[in-house]
Amino acid sequence: MRIRKAVMSDANGIAKVHVDSWKTTYKDILPDRFLNNLSYEQRTKLWTQNILRKENYIVVAENADGEIVGFADCWKRETNSVPYSSDITSIYLLDQYQGKGIGKRLLKQLFIHLKLSGLKKAFVDVLEENNTRNFYEHYGAKLFKTKQIKIGGIVLNELTYEWHDVDWVLSILEN
Repeated sequence: MRIRKAVMSDANGIAKVHVDSWKTTYKDILPDRFLNNLSYEQRTKLWTQNILRKENYIVVAENADGEIVGFADCWKRETNSVPYSSDITSIYLLDQYQGKGIGKRLLKQLFIHLKLSGLKKAFVDVLEENNTRNFYEHYGAKLFKTKQIKIGGIVLNELTYEWHDVDWVLSILEN
């Protein structure tokens, strides 16, 4: 498994992972009609724009055949006013690649980037019903706040987790 910084030609592969992983991750959380309307074309446009944004740091995980099977990114959201902090905005893996340590490797790359950027804290948003929150908690994230959001016509609880110390998280991810 190879983890590397994303380049423009990765937009389509990232989009495929994004759509496919949403369809498995959120299957029993979001309405089928919403998930069925996700499109590779729309997500490719989104990820093309994301890759172009200088402040967005994106990494991909490639399998032995060079296919993108996961990705992660971070950047500081406009709503984040905390000094020396950033947001982990996504970590997604195809279903068959989950539970193999790839998510940990992607998270580590994001935290290395945060450290090199001189940042001290990080935040991540996750739906309460999404078991990925256990992954973030395992690596030291603490619940910071909860708010309600609407996706696909339904109201859900969105949890914001915080890591207080980038160096401490990196020490956990090293093991």
